[in-house]
Amino acid sequence: MPFADKISPAPREVRLAGAITALPGVALVALTVILLVNGVGEPTQPGNNVYAEAAYYLVLAAGTLGCAAGLLLGKTWARSPAVVVALLLVGVGWYSAGPSGQPGLGVPLGLLGIAVLVLLFRRTSRAWVLGQGEGESEEEASERGGAAGRAARRDRDSGDL
Repeated sequence: MPFADKISPAPREVRLAGAITALPGVALVALTVILLVNGVGEPTQPGNNVYAEAAYYLVLAAGTLGCAAGLLLGKTWARSPAVVVALLLVGVGWYSAGPSGQPGLGVPLGLLGIAVLVLLFRRTSRAWVLGQGEGESEEEASERGGAAGRAARRDRDSGDL
């Protein structure tokens, strides 16, 4: 199957949200590399396992980058996990800006999270995830079963030919 066939059409907002969602994933990969470079060769202390910590950050990075890739490829399943990542980013930004006293880090993180949320909840993004047809309301698309219902109807109709 050609690569172009794997990409489903998604609005520009969704693809932009995917690109922004990739940033924390890339930052987690960079943090993992820094941890490993700084932690190798250092004397170990009880309760301080650098490799386990690095593995944990890599798992988080893989999940975040997976959500970002799903949005960039136009996969509707990636929207909900990306919303969770964005909400976590807003929370980290709030904590960094407020209680931690690091507004230079917290404000941009919070704004990135808010930007992803706004992009994923715009009308065109909602219409995409619902598989909303031209002239169809959100309620009608939801009753039909959204994008999955449209695909099932298309498969059913093509089988009748």
